[in-house]
Formats: sequence, C-alpha cells, structure tokens
Amino acid sequence: MLPESDEGMSMKVLIVEDDSAIAANLYDYLEASGYAVDVASNGNAGLQMALADAWDAILLDLSLPGMDGLTLCRRLREEACRDTPVLMLTARDALDDKLKGFAHGADDYLVKPFSLKEVGARLGAMVKRYRGQVASMDLRFADVRLDLSTMTVERAGRPVKLPPKCLQLLRIMMQSPHRTFSRAELESEVWGDELPDSDTLRTHVYTLRRALCGPGEPDVIETLHGVGYRLAATRHDTK
Repeated sequence: MLPESDEGMSMKVLIVEDDSAIAANLYDYLEASGYAVDVASNGNAGLQMALADAWDAILLDLSLPGMDGLTLCRRLREEACRDTPVLMLTARDALDDKLKGFAHGADDYLVKPFSLKEVGARLGAMVKRYRGQVASMDLRFADVRLDLSTMTVERAGRPVKLPPKCLQLLRIMMQSPHRTFSRAELESEVWGDELPDSDTLRTHVYTLRRALCGPGEPDVIETLHGVGYRLAATRHDTK
C-alpha cells in the first residue's frame, strides 16, 4: 500500500458503502494502515463527497441506495471528468457484472466477502499504477534510497551496508513510510513463524539505526514506546 501521498500527507481514501459493518471494518483497517479515511453510506452522498475533495482512491460498493455504484462511477468519469482510481466492491461475481463495472470506469473489482489484506494490496497496486510508479525499482524516504533490483541502500549518496534482516526491516518500513508497524507485525514479516527472542527485533532496529545515521545525520526511525516503529522525517530531512 502507499499511505503517503506525493504531498507528504496521508493518502486519502473515500469509502462508499451502505453496509455499516463492512464500512467500519474497512475504515478501521485502512486508518490503522496510515490512511486518512472518510465514509459515505449512499450513492448521492458518495458522489457529492467524491467531487468535494481530492481523493487518492475510492472504494465503491456496487449496490447503493439513492444511486448505484455503476451510475456514480460513470458520472464521476463522464460528467465530472475525474480520474480518481476506483476499486469496486460487490457481492456480484458474474463476468457480465465485472465487465459492466470496468465499462463504467472502475479500475479494479473485488467480490465480497473479501480479505482486508487483499483490499489493501489491491488499493496500493491501483494507486501505484495511477501514479506511474509500477516500473519503479527504487524506494525513497527523505535522503534514504533502497534499490529493489539490487537491494542496495544509500543515504545522501553514501552506501549503507546492512545485514539481511535489517535490510528486510528497512524495505518493509520504506514501502509504507509514516505508517506505524507494531513489534508483532515486524517480527512476523521478517522472521515468519520462527518468532525471535524478545530482544532480537530491538537489536536489529538498533543496528539499522547505526548504519543509517552517519555523523550529523538525523535518525529517520522513530520508536513509539509500547506501540512499535515507523519512519519519520525531521525538518532537516525534508529540506
């Protein structure tokens, strides 16, 4: 996923969904992933909100009161000329229904019931395509650069040598800058089912910090005590 927009703010996602339980689950999951989220519970309100603000993506239910998702998407494209990426959510899994969704301007299509992780993955991929970032093999945060093709790291042009586990930690955090990762999440992502000792993650984060921070360079890893870790640029970094 891409929780940060090009302007450095949280990526903004509009959920248009009349099922309150589904909307709440989506809202909680995306907000916890670092997105700025808002919800509309019917088609008319959804179109109004879609046009009133600049959204990075819209999650759009097909069956809505007031105005269905197909009509909303068509009006968004044809009348308002908005190209905001739209992920259509629906209980209809017939091929004709999917083709109608694409014909009305949807960028992707997900059938209920769905995994929240798949929503996040499809959302991130959809926005990356929209931004033309699919072919990019670089991850960048402040003055840190990770080349995914060679798995090499630089900071302000200076090569940074990292052990494999530290490299994995950095990749995970750079893929979702400003998102807070819990200790359990990072341990699961890096070590899988073979969870490490209680101090192993802390030791690797310390090693990563020391490697990234040369003389006079500010720390880009923030510790949220009792919560986890995230990348966070200081004012010095963002100049």
